[in-house]
Amino acid sequence: MINIASGLSIFISCLGLFGLATLAVARRTKEIGVRKVLGASVTSIVSLLSRDFLKLVLLANVIAWPFASWFMHQWLQDFAYRTPLSWGLFALAGLTAVLVALVAVSFQAIKAAVANPVKSLRSE
Repeated sequence: MINIASGLSIFISCLGLFGLATLAVARRTKEIGVRKVLGASVTSIVSLLSRDFLKLVLLANVIAWPFASWFMHQWLQDFAYRTPLSWGLFALAGLTAVLVALVAVSFQAIKAAVANPVKSLRSE
């Protein structure tokens, strides 16, 4: 049950992140079109759109790691056989969060980067 609940919560969070990426791309459609007309590459546009989300994910990890470490330490004190907490575990969780965010955002970013800039500049 815990695995199903965890998978479901990760899926729902990815949908939220995907929605935020869609909103960010929709708001910056004209900017992306102008950048493409002026010669921006697909890689630069994707990195431009992904950078903001990655900063937020990394900031959330930096804020959450000390609290998670403290709560896990307190919780593990109640057990007779304790296991040590390593920072590698937190780094692995942070790397996983960054990868999930990149996958969720990169689809919309690539879609916006390969779109025809004339259509985005002509609308309005």
